[in-house]
Amino acid sequence: MKKTLITGIVIGLFVALGTVAAVLYATGYRFEFNGQRGNYKFIEGTGILVTTSSPDGARVLVNNALTTATNNTIDLAPGEYDVRIEKDGYLTWSKRIIIKKGLVSEANAFLLPTAPKLEAVTTIGVSNVVMDRSGTLLVYEVSSASASKNGVYVLNMNSGPFVFLGASGTQVADETIDKFSGANFTFSPDGKEILAQLQKPTRYYLFLTDGRNQIPRNVSQTLSLIKEDWEQQRRDAEKKTMDSLSVELRPIAKEFFGGMKLSGEQDKILYTASAAATLSPILKKVVPSLNSTPDQRQIVKGNIYVYDISEDKNYLIYSASKLKEHPQPPNYLWQSDSSHLIFTQDGKINIVEYDGGNLTTVYNGPFLDGLIFPWPNGRSIGMVSRLSETVPYNIYRVSLQ
Repeated sequence: MKKTLITGIVIGLFVALGTVAAVLYATGYRFEFNGQRGNYKFIEGTGILVTTSSPDGARVLVNNALTTATNNTIDLAPGEYDVRIEKDGYLTWSKRIIIKKGLVSEANAFLLPTAPKLEAVTTIGVSNVVMDRSGTLLVYEVSSASASKNGVYVLNMNSGPFVFLGASGTQVADETIDKFSGANFTFSPDGKEILAQLQKPTRYYLFLTDGRNQIPRNVSQTLSLIKEDWEQQRRDAEKKTMDSLSVELRPIAKEFFGGMKLSGEQDKILYTASAAATLSPILKKVVPSLNSTPDQRQIVKGNIYVYDISEDKNYLIYSASKLKEHPQPPNYLWQSDSSHLIFTQDGKINIVEYDGGNLTTVYNGPFLDGLIFPWPNGRSIGMVSRLSETVPYNIYRVSLQ
C-alpha cells in the first residue's frame, strides 16, 4: 500500500514538474549551458522569432550573424534585432524586429528575384486598358490588327497558364457596328458589364463581359438608367464591405476610413484618413501581436494607412506631406497574399509590405504609368508596355518568383 502511494506521489511530482517546465518554456524561459564554467544558468523571459520565406531555404542573419535557415524558430532575449533574410538570386529582405518576453514575433520574407522574367501576355497590340473592381478582369481595345480582330476584348486573369501563350483574351465586340478606337471603358461595380464611351459624336455602348456581343447595345438614350443601376450596385458593395466589419470597427471606419480597400483575406483595410483623430483600441481583449512593428494611432487627414483587423494595429503607408514632391499620392493595390501593396511612382513599379517595410522596386523599365495590375495568383504584376517605339503596346507580366 505504501509502495503504491509513494509511486503515485512520484508520478504526480513528475507530471507537475513537467507541466511547470512546459509552461515556463512556452513563456520564454530557458536553461543555457555555460561552457567555460561547466554549469547551466537560468535565462528569464526570452522571446521567439519565427522565420519563413518564399522561396524557403534562405539564410537568416540576426545582427549580422548567420543564425539559421528559414522555416525555423529562434530563441532571443528581449530587445531589438536587425534581421536579414538572404538567398542567392534574390533581393535581401531586412527588418528591425522587437522581441518581447514570452511572445512570438514573425519575420515573413517574400523574396523578389534580382532578375525577374518579363513575358508577353498579349501580342496583338492593345490600348485603353482598364481593370475591374475585383482585380480579375481587364478590358481593352485592339485597333492595330486585321479588321476581323479589331474591337473590344476582355482578359480574365484567372484563366491559368493559357493566358501566357500570347493570346489576346476574348473578343466581346468587333467593329462591324461602330469603331471603338479611342473609347473610354468603365466596368459595372459587379464586373458583369462594360460601358464604352465614344466621342464625336458622343455615344455609349454596353457589353456583357462573359461572352461575344453580336450586336452591341447603343445605350446613349438610356444612359441615366444604367448609371442609376450602377450607383445602386456601388452602394450595395460599400454596405457589404461595411457589414463585414465588426460592430466596434464600423463607426470608426465610417468616420475616418476614406476610400476603403479590403485585402483579399479581408483581414486588413487600406484607407485614406478623412480626418485627424486618435484611434482608440478597437479589440476589447488585447491579442498577442506577431508583427513587432510599432503602429500609429494618431492619424493625419490625407495620409494613407493600413489597419490590421486581426491585431488591431495601424500602419502609415504614405504621408500627405509628400504631395509637395508629387502632384498626387500613389494608387496602392493589394497583392493577393494580403501582405503586400504595389504602386507606381517616378516611372518605377514598387512593392511594399502592409506595415510600410521593405519598399522594393520590382521594375524600372518602360511602361505606361498607372497601368499596373496585380495578378490574382500573386506570382506576377501585369503592366502595359512596349519594348520598341516601332511596335504597339501590349500587356506584359513581371514575374515575382
